[in-house]
Amino acid sequence: MSKQVRQVTQARPVPAERQGRLTRVGQAMIAGLRALGGRTIAMIAAALAVVLAVIVTGIVLSRHDSRPPIPATRARHYTDTDACLLTDHQGINGSTAATVWRGMQDASLRTHTRVSYSSVTGEQSTANARPFLNAMLQSSCEVVLAVGGVEVKAAQETTGRYTKVGFVLVGGGSGSADKTATNVSWVPTGDSLREEVAAAVERAVDARN
Repeated sequence: MSKQVRQVTQARPVPAERQGRLTRVGQAMIAGLRALGGRTIAMIAAALAVVLAVIVTGIVLSRHDSRPPIPATRARHYTDTDACLLTDHQGINGSTAATVWRGMQDASLRTHTRVSYSSVTGEQSTANARPFLNAMLQSSCEVVLAVGGVEVKAAQETTGRYTKVGFVLVGGGSGSADKTATNVSWVPTGDSLREEVAAAVERAVDARN
């Protein structure tokens, strides 16, 4: 019968040089602690305990935050009424149009009406302004404002055909091409333009609600 020989792995001895180095490090640490003294060691231990306590407290609070959540900013609720402004190629950068736009925004804050504007690009003529005005009327603008010579004239010629739409025309005119139209408000330019536009838009919105 063949004998089975069990191999036993023997632990390798630590080299004398490395063992000596470890011994010297340990002796140096012990000497350093002795040099510090008991009071200093106690102070270091206390400081470490405080740091550890702060870390643990922070972790616990982050996991169990009992503060109420910050409410989300409420979005403004708009009605289904739209007020649309027709301007010349400068848009709301022109001084008069900018004032009219601010008045519309004031009215929007009080009535929750959506406001928007469209600029007539290209040739500044009544014929060219009509397609821009028609786009507003076809996009369900219940209140239409116009500022600028050709824009006001184009809107003035349209008021009689859209009696359910309220028109606010900015300028020195009066009435409309159709003298039977009652859906037109004229707002003269001046120092109170912003306030008068806001009031006219509010009246037009109220009349259609």
